[in-house]
Amino acid sequence: MPELQEIKRTLSRIEQLEREVSLKQLQIKSLLAITQAINENVSAPGLFNMYNSFLRWEMAIRKMALYFKEEDTWECVSSLGIEEALLKNDVGEQLSQFRSKQGLSESTHPLFREFDLVIPVLHKEVPIAYAFIGGFGESTDDPYDKVQFVTTITNVIAVAIENKRLFKQQVNQEVVNRELEVAAEIQRALVPARLPSGNKYQLSSIYKPHFAVGGDYYDVVEFSDGQIAFCIADITGKGASAALLMANFQAMIQSLIFQYRDLETFVFALNQSVYRITKSDKYITFFVAEVDIKNKVLRYVNAGHFPPILKMNDQILRLDRGCSFIGAFEKLDNIKEECIQLTSDAMIVSFTDGLPDLRNSEEEYFGDSYLEIFVDENFNLTPDEFNSKLLKEIDDFRGDNEIADDIAVLTCKIY
Repeated sequence: MPELQEIKRTLSRIEQLEREVSLKQLQIKSLLAITQAINENVSAPGLFNMYNSFLRWEMAIRKMALYFKEEDTWECVSSLGIEEALLKNDVGEQLSQFRSKQGLSESTHPLFREFDLVIPVLHKEVPIAYAFIGGFGESTDDPYDKVQFVTTITNVIAVAIENKRLFKQQVNQEVVNRELEVAAEIQRALVPARLPSGNKYQLSSIYKPHFAVGGDYYDVVEFSDGQIAFCIADITGKGASAALLMANFQAMIQSLIFQYRDLETFVFALNQSVYRITKSDKYITFFVAEVDIKNKVLRYVNAGHFPPILKMNDQILRLDRGCSFIGAFEKLDNIKEECIQLTSDAMIVSFTDGLPDLRNSEEEYFGDSYLEIFVDENFNLTPDEFNSKLLKEIDDFRGDNEIADDIAVLTCKIY
């Protein structure tokens, strides 16, 4: 009889070993299948389905919920045996408590208490996935061994999905960088490399974009009768879309300014051309001035732009007459052009709102009133000297603070 019992124990042990070997073979086969799917670049939903099927049919697990972070929200991307209403619970704040694999038998959370354990997956100490597992079936297989293998598969799936996300992020960033490169090339071609000058007038500019590509624009046009026109604009938005709109905008200006010599008609036509492209999705603040150098007459229209500063006769004037933004409305009504008789040594400083909105480390603004003081105190300088000193003033004021918006300045002096 003892010999018979020993034989039974041996046979039972053999059967147990056979089951363990079979389970190991199944595990290796499943791991190879998932690895092959990852190598073949199977989509994230496809990997989630494989994970779900593996746990349900091959590991006999009755309950599962797999969470991944989408943008800033944790989402359940695959589940098994859990009511839909429970999965709708927002568990984002509660997930951070799990830093390692642990049991959930004492959990009071309505969703977590449905499971036996949670398996967090961390990448550089940052959680990238959480797997909640419950109900390991009625098999006699070692539950510890099952947990270990489920943990392995969960980590493989999670890391693969994270790599997909990082690769997609890298590709998107490369696309954005290329768009910015193209936009920067467009912008460099649009911003004048050289500004005209004569015996009776001089111009100088500053351009400091916030990003590689900004939305600020300025231009100068010389007419055959000796008059000049200059403009400055701020286009909403950044990047390639702003650069393309800027290219169109420049082409419109170069075409229309020679067709319509009175500025009210020119601004009206310019607005219609811009609106046809943008449908008010974007708008442009715009200032345009025309100077009769011989007769020293300034005519201008301000279309919603920060009012330029005119200094002459020991006075500071703000050029704020005009109309609403360019491109915001299909038609611009009540466009008002102002005409000013200039005196010798008149200075006109036009700029975009990035300059007065510049802030220092104490959150103080450079400010519009200070700019008036700066113009008043440095009126006797040439435009180049004035802008060089203004640039130094800008850098001294902001210190280590980043420029929060594009800065463009166009300084014109009439002698």
